Amino acid sequence: MNLPPRIRIDPTIAHGKPVIAGTRVPVTIVIGSLAGGMSFEDVAREYDVSADDIRAALQFAGERINEESFHLLPAA
Repeated sequence: MNLPPRIRIDPTIAHGKPVIAGTRVPVTIVIGSLAGGMSFEDVAREYDVSADDIRAALQFAGERINEESFHLLPAA
């Protein structure tokens, strides 16, 4: 897995979940906050991260989704 420089995965931080480097802020929190309607500026202020950190979280999430396979289940 190729991680953006601003993303870290360390089993001793956040149970090994991907976080913004130098913080304990999980990528999922950043993405979820944006999805919930917070602006880049709101997320940066709330979690003390930079716009570049937020873009790295989006890049990381996008790459993970791109690697996934999706299969429709038959209708019941």
